[in-house]
Amino acid sequence: MMEFFPEIPTIKYEGKKSKNPLSFKQYNADKVIAGKTMREHLRFAMAWWHTMIADGTDMFGVGTMDKKFGAVSDMAVAKKRVPAAFELMQKLGIGYFCFHDKDLAPEGNDLASFHKNLDAIVPLVKEEMDKTGIKCLWGTANLFSNPRYAHGAGTSCDANIFAYAAAQIKKAIDVTVAFGGEGYVFWGGREGYDTLLNTDMGLELDNLARLLSLSRDYGRANGFNGCFYIEPKPKEPTKHQYDFDASTVLAFLRKYNLMSDFKLNIEANHATLSQHTFQHELVVARINDALGSIDANQGDPNLGWDTDQFPTNVYDTTLAMLEVLKAGGFTTGGLNFDAKCRRPSMTHEDIFLS
Repeated sequence: MMEFFPEIPTIKYEGKKSKNPLSFKQYNADKVIAGKTMREHLRFAMAWWHTMIADGTDMFGVGTMDKKFGAVSDMAVAKKRVPAAFELMQKLGIGYFCFHDKDLAPEGNDLASFHKNLDAIVPLVKEEMDKTGIKCLWGTANLFSNPRYAHGAGTSCDANIFAYAAAQIKKAIDVTVAFGGEGYVFWGGREGYDTLLNTDMGLELDNLARLLSLSRDYGRANGFNGCFYIEPKPKEPTKHQYDFDASTVLAFLRKYNLMSDFKLNIEANHATLSQHTFQHELVVARINDALGSIDANQGDPNLGWDTDQFPTNVYDTTLAMLEVLKAGGFTTGGLNFDAKCRRPSMTHEDIFLS
């Protein structure tokens, strides 16, 4: 069997005195604390998009990282990434992964070709899941990258775009069910406005709620028994996003009678952008019985955009886990590393070190 990271050994716990950079100093997966192993408390997940896709491209330059694993065509690359991802997760002892539909397979020229591409990749992922025991924490549909979503998906002014988004969500839910995914996330990166002068906010919020309700109903009728999550973020790429922060999302869920099926996926960096602490957002979710899952990263308070850095602040992470414990621990959620290597960190070893 081809090994994609032959230079990287299986990462083991060696204790805080270890000088080996490729070892765990604090994380001992099988150590029991308060009745659960650390693995069970933390439920670490790999973000497919940052780990297997992101190549360091930014607004000022092309990518610096090669994550094609020797393949050329888009589908060949997608197929190569599947065993590479599971090798990486096995060597790091990560028990879960999260994905966007577009992470797994190229979109192709239309919805039918996108579905065909996904149908070719799903069995490959399921085969690796069966071999390794690694599970799907949650799935989602990318409703923000394609130009068709310039004016939003659920909040688009074009009914055809709304319908396309609904079809894309339907397929993403099907894939999540096929993987036995424990959650499904909605993040409204394009659901918002740049100016109120041409925005009918009431209509857009009604339409967004309609899309979420349709998605909920479809999922429940077709084998999805997990939790639906909304991920708050105040801005970027849209000037003002309707899922601004935890409190805003909770008000939305209550207004449209969605609280019984939806919880929150809280991201540390998004809390920073909304001028809240990470702990604040977790507390708001917890006291409303809506703390579902976490995107584990951090932002830079000196920058006004989403940097998706790996968490390094022990105080913030400790306070975050305190809130998780107060909530009774994760059930369907976990800690998804929604974080990426910096542009100059371009080797495979850098992924493991981060």
